[in-house]
Amino acid sequence: MARITLITALLLTFGAAHAADMPAKEATKQQNKMVECNKAAADKKGDERKAFMSECLKKKPQTQQDKMKSCNADAGNKALKGDERKKFMSECLKK
Repeated sequence: MARITLITALLLTFGAAHAADMPAKEATKQQNKMVECNKAAADKKGDERKAFMSECLKKKPQTQQDKMKSCNADAGNKALKGDERKKFMSECLKK
């Protein structure tokens, strides 16, 4: 009986030590999306929050091409030219 207890204790110790050496898993895309949506919904409560979270989590990430189109349209609507347009586009594409 003492042998079984000793073996079990050794196995548990080895298992715990081995688990501590394993690197933590990175968050999935869905987990990252959940974090971002939660941050954006911080000021909302109740049904408003539920509706916002549902829509936020359904949205697909915007591609770089989509961003370019959107930023170009915004810059055109504001009639920006030259350096002012470059600055606007740079900031817009970073979002």
